Amino acid sequence: MNKLNILYEDNHIIVVVKPYNMLSQGDCTGDLSIMDAIKVYIKEKYHKQGNVYLGLVHRLDRPVGGVMVFARSSKAASRLCKAFNEHRIEKKYLAIVHGKMDNPSGELIDFIEKGKNGKSFVSPNGKKSILEYETIAYNSLYDCSLLSILLKTGRHHQIRIQFASRGHYLLGDQRYGICDKEQICLFAYSLSFPHPVTKKIMNFSVLPKREGYWTRFTL
Repeated sequence: MNKLNILYEDNHIIVVVKPYNMLSQGDCTGDLSIMDAIKVYIKEKYHKQGNVYLGLVHRLDRPVGGVMVFARSSKAASRLCKAFNEHRIEKKYLAIVHGKMDNPSGELIDFIEKGKNGKSFVSPNGKKSILEYETIAYNSLYDCSLLSILLKTGRHHQIRIQFASRGHYLLGDQRYGICDKEQICLFAYSLSFPHPVTKKIMNFSVLPKREGYWTRFTL
């Protein structure tokens, strides 16, 4: 794999940019995950003997790239998980969606249920799902919008489902959009959280590479 894009590391946490189409953690496919890659990196850099501890405190869908934080100790993992549960961690995404939003900014609230086939859908039996969005730009030539999205809850495929259910599927979304074999335009570009030990607010931001559909906008 390519060299890890590490934004920050200390004895308690490590912040990296997960590449597109890479697992957050290992699954039945046996494909390399970003978690596996970080463990190898830590083991080699610090000459660790035996197994390397690394705590997974949040995930990104496999096709989605962006900023992630991992815990390097069980104490840090516990505190970061608590911060997530208490909504003290802020995650923002960039997305390109089909069409122009009726309102340039707003809040979307739905109830999302995860199906047995791995797809999620809006259902009265689902879990409450909330996000806020703001339109950064609209491209009339291609009829698509660049959005900044603040995720308030973390449901399975939440962003993809909430926009697709309103006719604004994400460009490149092979599951809920048009199967055009392009890379999905969803990127976790900003992550803010309290350091699990120092309590200092840590802020990280990175933009997706300007390629594919991203070239339709100035990032």
